Amino acid sequence: MNNRGTTWQENEIEIIVSDYLEMLRLDLEGKKFNKTERYRILQGTLNRSIKAIEGKHRNISAIMEILDLQIVEGLSPWGHYQKRLFEVLVNQLEDRNLLEAMYGQTGEARIPNTGILYNPPPTIDRKFEIIDPNFWNFVEKYDPLRDARNRELGEAGEKYVYDAEKRRLLHEGKDKLSERVRWVSKEDGDGTGYDILSFTSDGDKRWLEVKTTISSKRAGFWITQNELSVSDENPDIYRLVRLFDFKRKPSAFKLKPPLRDHVKLHPSLYHASFKFT
Repeated sequence: MNNRGTTWQENEIEIIVSDYLEMLRLDLEGKKFNKTERYRILQGTLNRSIKAIEGKHRNISAIMEILDLQIVEGLSPWGHYQKRLFEVLVNQLEDRNLLEAMYGQTGEARIPNTGILYNPPPTIDRKFEIIDPNFWNFVEKYDPLRDARNRELGEAGEKYVYDAEKRRLLHEGKDKLSERVRWVSKEDGDGTGYDILSFTSDGDKRWLEVKTTISSKRAGFWITQNELSVSDENPDIYRLVRLFDFKRKPSAFKLKPPLRDHVKLHPSLYHASFKFT
């Protein structure tokens, strides 16, 4: 049977997801593999073109990115996919225990003496829209799978930025400013709306909110109403630091408020109160 141009069926989705996650496992273990050769094998199994197979793999990368998870290197995300593809991917992730391998021990990432070298931030891709308005609720359903791991990753990212800021100021000969850098969220708690108090080389304050991911540059992130409010009220001081690809090779970009100029915000939490009678 020729499947070209037809909707992907359940068994095909199971096979293509399994192959993607096997490549990811090999990637995580540092083992080499030949994507082209794997595509040829899948072509015989699925009777799909290599272009269609690669496209479906990139659809899976898009879901992995939305889930804030590591993607197979070289398979950049494409944003069109079936809801069933999402469901099969999440189920197989659980079955294979890949989350543990993806997060694992982050270790001590090397920080340049000059501090973090920031990349340009990504731009909003209007082509990459999630049409179903209930999709974000569907994604949130699976977030508890990663809560504990994300807390550990978040703390590792904050420490990375804290150490990098102190190192940068020392490199600039600003020893006294370096001594004044504080890990605010660790010392005072999360209520301030930012994680790190740092300074420019001229001594101006910088409030740095750190968001860390093992996924790619375009992966989304969660932001609280308090963090958003603090950023809006302090646009000259506040910076959101996004660390990405943290397990492979930590990279970063910064966003200056208003954050709405850089990202699309999807409401996900609501405050409930009781009416007075």
